[in-house]
Amino acid sequence: MSGLVALGYRAAWRLVRLLPEPVAAALFRAGADWAAARKGPGGQRLRANLARVVPQAGPEELDELVRAGLRSYARYWCEAFRLPSMDADAVYRKFDLNMTGAEYITAALAEGNGVVLALTHSGNWDAAGMWLVAEHGTFTTVVERLRPESLFERFVAYRESLGFEILPSEGGERLASVVLAERLRDNGIVCIVGDRELGPRGIPVTFFGQPATFPAGPAYLAARTGAALLPAGLWFTEDGWACRVHPPIPVSGVRGIPAATQALADVFAADIAAHPADWHMMQPLWQADR
Repeated sequence: MSGLVALGYRAAWRLVRLLPEPVAAALFRAGADWAAARKGPGGQRLRANLARVVPQAGPEELDELVRAGLRSYARYWCEAFRLPSMDADAVYRKFDLNMTGAEYITAALAEGNGVVLALTHSGNWDAAGMWLVAEHGTFTTVVERLRPESLFERFVAYRESLGFEILPSEGGERLASVVLAERLRDNGIVCIVGDRELGPRGIPVTFFGQPATFPAGPAYLAARTGAALLPAGLWFTEDGWACRVHPPIPVSGVRGIPAATQALADVFAADIAAHPADWHMMQPLWQADR
């Protein structure tokens, strides 16, 4: 089955970019609507997560929110398959139209200690990365090691083609945390998705009023290197993308990691609540669900 999945992704990267953009978008949107009507495990998990984000929503409103969320996620994949063939300058200009808080990145780099950009599973982080490459040069990020290996290598090649430096979360030549710290000490930019803990070690936080566990990585790297910790929210606009970079979160050394992680969770919650359909979280997140 994993080989078929890898083959499907390779075919999609080849074929989707050959379709006219309106046709590709309509196909992916139809697929999202089918998935919403099917009410499979992914859609049901998204529904349960969104019910925590929008607790006042009734069943019909949740149905519409799940459909919008699956459409948003399908749009991400449609764009992902097309981005390598898109005009990078055009992507930059469209993204820049709805970019706020970019001055926090510039100011942090001027201080010379690097930047940790903490993101959520929202919007189109690849388009955001293309903006970042155009504005500041390459950046470094960590990705989960997928199976089969051929699929992982395809995703790495895809993101490297956009100008990103990709480190595997495990199985690399060196520990990802060591390389990330080096990049920050060289006044580089590190981007980390910070709203889901993949391993057993995480920081307890309160997220939308209930206990959850977030990764320590963003705050840990900031504490270890002195880099600025900047939360960033991403979402889609009708025909493009938007991003808001927030002011830096202070990290008072290693002992300040839990407080800084909770502050990240609070900023993330505000951004997600403002754009819930663009939060692509289809895994268990809260402790009660895990």
